[in-house]
Amino acid sequence: MRVVTISATYGTAGGRIGPAVAERLDVPFVDRAIPSAVAQELGCTLEEALAHDDRAERGLGRLLFGAMRLPTVAFGGVDMYVPGAMPHAPEEFVRRAERVMRETARTSGGVFLGRAGAVVLAGEPGALHVRLDAPLARRVRATAALAGTDEGEARRVIGDNDRARAAYWRHFYRADPADPRHYHLVVDSTTIPVPACVELIVLASAALG
Repeated sequence: MRVVTISATYGTAGGRIGPAVAERLDVPFVDRAIPSAVAQELGCTLEEALAHDDRAERGLGRLLFGAMRLPTVAFGGVDMYVPGAMPHAPEEFVRRAERVMRETARTSGGVFLGRAGAVVLAGEPGALHVRLDAPLARRVRATAALAGTDEGEARRVIGDNDRARAAYWRHFYRADPADPRHYHLVVDSTTIPVPACVELIVLASAALG
């Protein structure tokens, strides 16, 4: 079984590279299945689980980033940091997600995109940890071209995503997602074509395994 974690900054094609790597390695691409499993375990809705998920468009990372700028962060009409104000604490969602990731890694292997996988699965034997990153200017151009928007809007979206994901890592793991010490392989996927990035990751996983 192969285990690969991918940390991808916005605009580096993580959503394309992750599934392609999983297909090549013949393992699951583990993404949406995580909040679904967490929701089932906690008996909550998928929407509530996604609100606490790093990979969701409006997930917990965005709320944590907002907390850096606002005195409180409202979710569902209540302050999410007031003890007992929500049925489940954010930490409970994150810890359940970690458990799902570890169990999946050990039973079926998989390619895990986001959710601080390099930290959560750091002790998993044979796991390959990958970072997809690139200079901001190239990520802006790639995002603008893909979304059909102007570069100013692309820069804003990237900035919000970068700060939100960094807030998620700092809050739960006291770590920096850009720290290369978390990874075996760091790839600029705005310069290296996506098929070549997939090939590099597949080769590195085989070598490590």
